[in-house]
Amino acid sequence: MAQIQLTPAQRKEQRAEAHHLNAVVMIGADGLTDAVKKETDAALNAHGLIKVKVQSDDRAGREAIFQTLANELHAAPIQHIGKLLVLWRPLPEKEKKISEDRMAGPRDVKVLKNSSRYGQRPEVKVLRVLGNQRLTPGGTVKRAKKPQLKSLKKRSQD
Repeated sequence: MAQIQLTPAQRKEQRAEAHHLNAVVMIGADGLTDAVKKETDAALNAHGLIKVKVQSDDRAGREAIFQTLANELHAAPIQHIGKLLVLWRPLPEKEKKISEDRMAGPRDVKVLKNSSRYGQRPEVKVLRVLGNQRLTPGGTVKRAKKPQLKSLKKRSQD
């Protein structure tokens, strides 16, 4: 698969997004090594849009590094200014892990409480109910009831 092709308008938008970023990957005197490619790939997976700084003074060498990274990592070359290279690749979809034994999280519940004085409007209170708590009909928060254990005799009858 070749590098991603963007329209000039999309490239302009990505350049604007990259303006405030700092260089995430730096390429030193050894040039483009496998370790540098691996780190660049990891940074693209984490951020999507990255800046790479090349310490070399050779402009043609920097341009070759820019094209090589874009082709091998399936990224879009956004900008090459001086010793900074900007690459973009869409972020991969993250898998949502669903745990079977997950407990309920905290939730905010609105409770209507009547005023102690006659004729006053009822108050609306927001209460935070944690996963191990329940709300009683009177509007107070209590710990959830533990399930009652049945005796061996009753369990065997079911």
